[in-house]
Amino acid sequence: MPAKHDLLADLGITKDAFDAKKKSDSRLSELCDKYNTIDAEVLKAESSSASDDEITVLRKKRLLIKDEIVAHVKP
Repeated sequence: MPAKHDLLADLGITKDAFDAKKKSDSRLSELCDKYNTIDAEVLKAESSSASDDEITVLRKKRLLIKDEIVAHVKP
């Protein structure tokens, strides 16, 4: 069943705080855009007839981007 991941909950940060960081940090904004794009691809694949392998590849890509965001946000 497709489920959108809540990046902010995973980061333990409020939307306002995250948006403020994105405004002052172009790299974070870019990473967030990439994350949202791949998350949408994962959701689309999960709701369609995509193979488990395709979904796994997309999920791994999403996780890598999330890891980059966490590393970038955390001191």
